[in-house]
Amino acid sequence: MLKGVAETTPANPVASYFDELSRILAAARVSDVEGRPLSLEQGFEWVADTARTAHNAGKKVVLIGNGGSAAVASHHAIEFLKNGGIRALSLNDPAAITALSNDFGYANVYSEQLKAQGLPGDMLIAISSSGQSVNILKSVETARAQGMTVCTLSGFQPDNLLRGRGDVNFYVNSNQYGFVELAHHALIQAILDIYVFPRRPAK
Repeated sequence: MLKGVAETTPANPVASYFDELSRILAAARVSDVEGRPLSLEQGFEWVADTARTAHNAGKKVVLIGNGGSAAVASHHAIEFLKNGGIRALSLNDPAAITALSNDFGYANVYSEQLKAQGLPGDMLIAISSSGQSVNILKSVETARAQGMTVCTLSGFQPDNLLRGRGDVNFYVNSNQYGFVELAHHALIQAILDIYVFPRRPAK
């Protein structure tokens, strides 16, 4: 073993990794648009109820994110739709993103789609690990202008720009992309597993 490795490498790095992930998830925080704290249960129920209300009114859930967060958005759009019976889509189609980036710049790839597809009563789930992505922030502004409700998931700094801009905001206190993305994925999956799938809306 190299000198110094024993002092910096955990005795069981696998256990340490999952201990940290568990700690981060347990420390996740939720707040409303005024910054008032909510319990995880209250946040989960709000997302599930708002998604179900949108569906029952003939509206939809829209999910957006960049990179790993885009993958989370795509995954859960299918979960809402296929397993939850709730209309949902992600705005991550490569052709749309490249076309809109070319014409309007990457900062507008989601906001331009929301201008055309966002309807009053729709719900936006905006995911950004850093909470600083300009295209996500602009999309929240557009969603508000379109009369949509907004849920945000962010991480990194507690004062990031996305946190606080949704009706309900989930915050993960970590500066590591992998942990933040995993936590966001787990939080949405928990909402689906606990509050959406058992009460799938009637067709």
